Amino acid sequence: ERAIARHEVREIEQRHTADGPRQDVTLDEEDDVVIIYNRVPKTASTSFTNIAYDLCAKNKYHVLHINTTKNNPVMSLQDQVRFVKNVTSWKEMKPGFYHGHISYLDFAKFGVKKKPIYINVIRDPIERLVSYYYFLRFGDDYRPGLRRRKQGDKKTFDECVAAGGSDCAPEKLWLQIPFFCGHSSECWNVGSRWALEQAKYNLINEYFLVGVTEELEDFIMLLEAALPRFFRGATELYRTGKKSHLRKTTEKKLPTKETIAKLQQSEIWKMENEFYEFALEQFQFVRAHAVREKDGELYILAQNFFYEKIYPKSN
Repeated sequence: ERAIARHEVREIEQRHTADGPRQDVTLDEEDDVVIIYNRVPKTASTSFTNIAYDLCAKNKYHVLHINTTKNNPVMSLQDQVRFVKNVTSWKEMKPGFYHGHISYLDFAKFGVKKKPIYINVIRDPIERLVSYYYFLRFGDDYRPGLRRRKQGDKKTFDECVAAGGSDCAPEKLWLQIPFFCGHSSECWNVGSRWALEQAKYNLINEYFLVGVTEELEDFIMLLEAALPRFFRGATELYRTGKKSHLRKTTEKKLPTKETIAKLQQSEIWKMENEFYEFALEQFQFVRAHAVREKDGELYILAQNFFYEKIYPKSN
């Protein structure tokens, strides 16, 4: 896989070289843009990413998957430096859309002049864990032949919770908070109130937009309106596409009310749910100021500001 990836990169760089030397050329402001989607597992991230792949040729940008060893979301210090350098100075890959299961990385710490645009999607924490639980056992319809880590384990999520199993323990809910919190040690201390507050701070101050799985179409619509350079045509593609959003975990059984109630007694669930509700409220706030509803359909608002009283007057 690494060899294939290196070959693909070389091909793109050679193509740009053939078109003319680009290293010394200043990119147009519209092209000097990088989006990072540090996707949380089992939040419809593949569905959304496939839309970016479908649009990249038409809208003229590159999509790059950040493949970390064993899907480790925390990078080593040296890899952080390499990644920041790649993202900010790799002109052949701009404009670029990077996606992968990595926790938030603060580019400002590395002294870069222009930070990337962060986006993300999160999901109801119990629904996310249930989806991940069955995904590890049965996979999904995206790559049905791939053998999963827990394949052969027929125990349902309800049975796992009733037996106090490790794969469905409340600690497994602790994922969306650390993904937004970042690379600090405290982010990964399960149940850390500091990590929750830092995740909230980053969501508001460092992320351009964070959507929720349950309202993915609205998230895509807002991105298309605000960042058409990347997402022009995304809403229509999502509504009518036949492959971009078909990934579904197979053999998934919804948990009983008793199972949900048991998990909701956990302080970890309460914190993850608090973060989810915080993100949902912020998303709905952004949406309320960007769209209007008419006859059951949402419409993006036209520009609602203008400039006047411009001085000094020109002759």
